[in-house]
Amino acid sequence: MSISTTGVLARPETAADPPAPRVRRRWRPDLRRWISPIALIAVWQVAGGTGVLPPDKLSSPWTVAQAGAELVSDGELGSAFAVSITRVGAGFAIGAVAGLLLGIVAGLSRWGEALVDPPVQMLRTLPFLGLIPLFILWFGIGEEPKIALVALGVAFPLYLNTHAGIRGVDGQLVEATTVLGFTRLERLWHVVLPGALPSALVGLRQSLGLAWLALIVGETVNADAGLGYLINNAREFLRTDVIVVGLAVYAILGLVTDALVRLIERRALRWRA
Repeated sequence: MSISTTGVLARPETAADPPAPRVRRRWRPDLRRWISPIALIAVWQVAGGTGVLPPDKLSSPWTVAQAGAELVSDGELGSAFAVSITRVGAGFAIGAVAGLLLGIVAGLSRWGEALVDPPVQMLRTLPFLGLIPLFILWFGIGEEPKIALVALGVAFPLYLNTHAGIRGVDGQLVEATTVLGFTRLERLWHVVLPGALPSALVGLRQSLGLAWLALIVGETVNADAGLGYLINNAREFLRTDVIVVGLAVYAILGLVTDALVRLIERRALRWRA
């Protein structure tokens, strides 16, 4: 049995305190953030109910809610939603593939940058919504110009952010992998693309925002279905309640897609936490 050289045992009160158990706090929403939106809706309702805000200018929230329920019950909103989401999905797929491929080619190769970047920068400076007349001449008045407009809005932010992300990868890391004997493909997969991913995801969020903007504008061009058609048709009959319902659906779709990208960002960039 070993004996302490001091012959004095540590006193319980002087010993190191055991770590306190971690208390897991339950997440609670900050209700204060709801005060101003609810107050604004209440003011809106009072203004609409008292006639200060005429319904031909803007319907009250209660009327908008009733119109939304009516559109849902008769299936009109669901069919318009399906058409719009199909258009934006097709346009986003085309624009995302084009933007990513061009950004990777221009970011990885000096020759690629010299050949790809100048025409893309020239096209990027054009207001893409101003290309609608040209798209109508090229593709007619069917689905093609609407999808092309969404694709164009998606491609440029993705190209710019992917290109900038690849060019911004730390050169010392690339040099280290070269010394370690990584192949070109391994260097691309393990260093360049992960390094460019944060910037590319920022471009993805910007692209999704522009996709909805392009869709709103595109669906005002001779559309016979979709949320834009619903809004335009309501404008003809001064149905501001239906217009607000359509705009609210656009806003909700934008928020949902942005939340999805944030979720992807948290999972893909877990190494940054």
